[in-house]
Amino acid sequence: MAPKFGTSGLRGLVTELTDALVADYTRAFLAACPHNGTIHLGWDLRDSSPRIADAVAGAAKGEGVNVVPVGEVPTPALALAAMAGETAAIMVTGSHIPADRNGLKFYVPTGEITKGDEGRITAALGREAKGLDAAEEPRLDLPDLYAARYVKAFGPAALAGLRVGVYEHSSVARDILTRLVTALGGEAVPLARSDSFVPVDTEAVDADTREMFAGWCAEHGLSALISTDGDADRPMVTDDTGRIVPGDVLGPLTAEMLGAQVIVTPVSSNTAVSRMGFGRVDLTRIGSPFVIAGMEAVRAADPAAQVVGYEANGGFLLGFEAAGPAGPLPPLMTRDSVLPIVAPLARAVAEGTSLSELVATLPARFTAADRLTGIESAASGAFIEAMTEDPARRAAFFDTGSDETAMDTTDGLRVTFAGGEVVHLRPSGNAPEFRCYTEADSPERAQALLERHLAALRGALG
Repeated sequence: MAPKFGTSGLRGLVTELTDALVADYTRAFLAACPHNGTIHLGWDLRDSSPRIADAVAGAAKGEGVNVVPVGEVPTPALALAAMAGETAAIMVTGSHIPADRNGLKFYVPTGEITKGDEGRITAALGREAKGLDAAEEPRLDLPDLYAARYVKAFGPAALAGLRVGVYEHSSVARDILTRLVTALGGEAVPLARSDSFVPVDTEAVDADTREMFAGWCAEHGLSALISTDGDADRPMVTDDTGRIVPGDVLGPLTAEMLGAQVIVTPVSSNTAVSRMGFGRVDLTRIGSPFVIAGMEAVRAADPAAQVVGYEANGGFLLGFEAAGPAGPLPPLMTRDSVLPIVAPLARAVAEGTSLSELVATLPARFTAADRLTGIESAASGAFIEAMTEDPARRAAFFDTGSDETAMDTTDGLRVTFAGGEVVHLRPSGNAPEFRCYTEADSPERAQALLERHLAALRGALG
């Protein structure tokens, strides 16, 4: 795919992310956005990432901007360090997409770039290099500092008695997760470490992988299995039975433990959150920039608001200083994977229950999600437009056995049917993918709806 740029960053085929293109985007970012003379630079475990990071560093130093190399580090850890130092940051990662692709994520001193920043960066492309030579500062040992954030907040016995599998694959957080489980009093069981990059999408886990997870939990007697996507801004958690706990379940469980009162989450998230007694739930378009904008609007109206945000993929954003069981937990306004892993597990320990039993206390609403790949945006956009405009076409396409009762076009096409079942269709904004989300009163029904409508999408989109 040709490189695409948006608020999730720049993504494209490795062969098309040339040093010249990477340098152009780096110079444009530094010209368009605040950085206070320094960037923190990190990268994931893809083979192509060190080369791309070298191109970023060379371009930044050539603009007179100092570079602090952080190395192989989770994206939220990089963002945390940059925000603490009031600098910008660039993360070299393609997140969950395959190894033949990669990308850049950009952070200003206050956090992720906004839609406004995106426009300014695009307008600044094509600038001449200044030809300067700034410094490369000593490499920062960030992983231990990032893990310490959670040990201080939750305490050394937070996971006592738990035997936690760590699905390592090629997650840049794999070593941090193992050390963190141990530091929090649990027993870590490392599993399936990979020397080659494995694209893990926390929202689209296939049946064979789910079966593998259940097998590991039974074989090793696990209390839970934890992992992340490639750059560790999205968690993946199973309960003690090996069943995946979706991100939009981890989110409200974490929010409850931290005492949050206002929730900001995309329209695709599980609607159980609206039945859990939070003071307010605001729904946004899908994507962390929209969640952050919603959280910032809440904080502008009430600076003391206890607001959090999360996405269906599990990335969690903390908008206030929360009180952890052992100490304070400062805000982190970027997607984080570690907090929604640790908090539900620590809560289960504190309440003397299992994670599966804790999840069972939530309102009985269940989601499923997956995607079709290789679907270009022109085709998917035309399909959504035609479906939105034509009720007869929707009636012919959707197969739930119930009549349509509501349609929401906040982001894609989300249709609610009599009885409360939901099917949500959404083309990806930064990859040739088409996502489908479903919701029902049982996990089996949600999965059946998903499989049925993915098959229908394959037929309609080829």
